[in-house]
Amino acid sequence: MDDKIFQIIADEERRQSEGLELIPSENYVSPQVLRAMGSVLTNKYSEGYPNFENLDGTDAQVLKGAGEENYRYYGGQDNTDRIERLAIARARRLFHADHANVQPHSGAQANNAVYNAWLKPGDTVLGMDLAHGGHLTHGAPVTQSAQIYNFISYGTNPETGDLDYEEIERLAMEHKPKIILVGYSAFMKIPDFDRIAKIGAKIPGCLLMADMAHVAGLIAGGVHPNPLDHGFHVMTTTTHKTLRGPRGGLILSKGIVSNPLKKVGHSIENIPTLIDRSVFPGTQGGPLMHVIAAKAVCFYEAGLPSFRRYARQIVNNTKVLAAELKDAGFVLIGGGSENHLLLIDTIKTCGVDGKTFEKLCDRCGLTLNANAIPNDTRKRFSPSGVRLGTPAITTRGMGENEMRMLATCLNAIADFCPGRNNGQWQDVEIMGKVIVELREAVRYLGKKFPTPTERKI
Repeated sequence: MDDKIFQIIADEERRQSEGLELIPSENYVSPQVLRAMGSVLTNKYSEGYPNFENLDGTDAQVLKGAGEENYRYYGGQDNTDRIERLAIARARRLFHADHANVQPHSGAQANNAVYNAWLKPGDTVLGMDLAHGGHLTHGAPVTQSAQIYNFISYGTNPETGDLDYEEIERLAMEHKPKIILVGYSAFMKIPDFDRIAKIGAKIPGCLLMADMAHVAGLIAGGVHPNPLDHGFHVMTTTTHKTLRGPRGGLILSKGIVSNPLKKVGHSIENIPTLIDRSVFPGTQGGPLMHVIAAKAVCFYEAGLPSFRRYARQIVNNTKVLAAELKDAGFVLIGGGSENHLLLIDTIKTCGVDGKTFEKLCDRCGLTLNANAIPNDTRKRFSPSGVRLGTPAITTRGMGENEMRMLATCLNAIADFCPGRNNGQWQDVEIMGKVIVELREAVRYLGKKFPTPTERKI
């Protein structure tokens, strides 16, 4: 037995149990998702796809309609075909899509597969600026996609914190992008999908793409609009953030579903098949069937009434936490949040950069991440803010009262900092005592609200 690795895993279990996870892109999976991830399906190679016939209806009907024909390159696929068909059917139902590709290994892989499906090298994509809350895969110069395609970036309105729709329309009319991309990793508003769809409709051959990795669980839970219901052609997401599934990607699309082994014309109505061919064999090899099984479990769980309650509680918790922090003098970008995350300007709040504040929180058992704010002038590894959210702690069952306790803890940490003490750090001895007290308070909450694996539900 590899004692070293399993001891480290045990240490990580303890860290997750005793601390509070506030990074908005992290969550806790159910024991059922964990069980599927650790199954014998990891032994199976399944290059290709199951057949896509009879995917409407109940799970039982989907399984009954599987048939013997598939689009695989290996034999022995009876069970893997049934699993992938269930995953596809459940994702389609959950997000009102005509098709779902459940094979991407990550959100970045999902985005790259869509680019590869629709674009030629040098084509233009209009996406959100990383400095304003966008994602690396939306045109950051360090990424592979930015070396292949021409990314034009739009930002946010400094007064409202919302997307700058006038800038989006101006840039779209000027550059005639092949893709208009809406998506983000640090944005607290709900986009006006209808307005952006109208802009895209003015540009022939423009694909409307939404990267909803952060809010897919809120969409599934009915507390955030679904871009596919508002004129968008493609939606990508991860499955491990607010969806509470395994680490992986998902591509949902509107259009005609056909045989992925046969080439189809380059048209928006054929985008489901273009994407399938782009994922495999275009950008990936064999799918991870143990992960796809866990995705299927995740989609099942996200279709339950309890998940809708969970999504509502995420939003409620975020609003309460935002209000408490504002009352305590925290400077929130955009003034608050309409989804699951908050972005705090720590320079203005307490006179320290985000990385310093992150490390102070770590010492108290609170895990969040340093993050740039719009128009940040500081270096990437010592930005002006921190990002935090409520999905993981809501999974543990925490509610409004715990958000108030959490705000008190964060405020006590801010009180250590020079911006709260006339330019001086709080006395080291006092800081040490308060950190011990905060660590115990966090441990208390961790024991009171165990993780799903500890509850074994």
